[in-house]
Amino acid sequence: MSASASNPRQLSIHDFTYQLPPERIAPEPLPARDQSKLLLYQQGAISDRSFQELPGLLPSDSLLVFNDTKVVRARLFARRPTGGIVELFCLEPVAPHTAIEPAMQQTGNCVWKCLVGNGKRWKEGQITLEFEAQGQPALLTAERVEQREGYALIQFNWQPAQLSFAEVLRGAGHLPLPPYLNRADTDVDAIRYQTVYAAHEGAVAAPTAGLHFSDAVLADLEARRIASTRVTLHVGAGTFQPVKAESMDGHDMHGEAISVTADTLRHLLTHLPAPIIPVGTTSLRTLESLYWLGARLVQQPQAANWHVSQWQPYEEQPEVSAADAIRALLHHLETTGTEALQATTQLLIAPGYQFRLVRGLVTNFHQPESTLLLLVAALIGPDWRRVYEHALAHDYRFLSYGDSSLLLP
Repeated sequence: MSASASNPRQLSIHDFTYQLPPERIAPEPLPARDQSKLLLYQQGAISDRSFQELPGLLPSDSLLVFNDTKVVRARLFARRPTGGIVELFCLEPVAPHTAIEPAMQQTGNCVWKCLVGNGKRWKEGQITLEFEAQGQPALLTAERVEQREGYALIQFNWQPAQLSFAEVLRGAGHLPLPPYLNRADTDVDAIRYQTVYAAHEGAVAAPTAGLHFSDAVLADLEARRIASTRVTLHVGAGTFQPVKAESMDGHDMHGEAISVTADTLRHLLTHLPAPIIPVGTTSLRTLESLYWLGARLVQQPQAANWHVSQWQPYEEQPEVSAADAIRALLHHLETTGTEALQATTQLLIAPGYQFRLVRGLVTNFHQPESTLLLLVAALIGPDWRRVYEHALAHDYRFLSYGDSSLLLP
């Protein structure tokens, strides 16, 4: 491929805003997952559909890509010796593992990066949380070992020590609902703030475009022989991070861990150049990150780097096709005997970005002045404003528990 994309460093986030009335934010999920509205944008035309119609609206030769991450109960409410409650929001592991999946299997103790709420009076010492796991009483203790700018390093210890940290969070934690919902999680959220295909624990926010998929919709996709595959991106709390800088040059994208199996790479390679359509912005960022990882591997096979930086697509000009990039990643896994590619990405997709793998998107409606809205604008251009104006005028529900769209530029 030829020239790299124009650089969006000087883009102002204020050019990507709209008025979102609070009553348009969906506070709760609908009674059934697939009852949501679906806005179809197809080559500039907009129409109103039901999400149940999605399988029949996809190109027959398309490959649908799901993010199968699973939200963990990352919010812990522990008690100070004097009785006050401190909230610990677990962001990412630090020790003894920095990778999510082994960290979730750690037993006995661990250190995590956490946001601390109501912690001004907690200067030192341990705070505790009693809970139940595997039908038995259990105890979690937490101690702040270091305060850094914006977060703290928290040492966790628990009994029984043979419990994994995943089991601790399942027993002691609460789902981290988006902050704009401004409510406690419920038993309904425990089911509905997960996709039906969630498999790998590690996200602190749901890949919400997938929340609409029901077993019936998945069965319809299979009946219509719409191919699908899965990737894993563990969604971080940074997905809610507002853009505060005047231009995107001053905004640091959050890093997130991705995992993609060799089988998924084979599916992608088989379907190129047919339409590859991700479910959600996280799946899209994963797919496009694969291109940049593979292109660099083609160009520098002896210096593999498994991280995609925020500005890489705008600074590099690889003459590498999408198929060659995926082929290079697959060859690396096969020659090293590795089942899945593990990497991290800070990829920013904004107007000016040149898409390499993706030809469409299933997604919800995003907050004004967000990097997710930038991504939509990169995919469909200035028409993003028409899409959002139509959704507002036709009573669509917005954000995590809101309605859906299928964008086919």
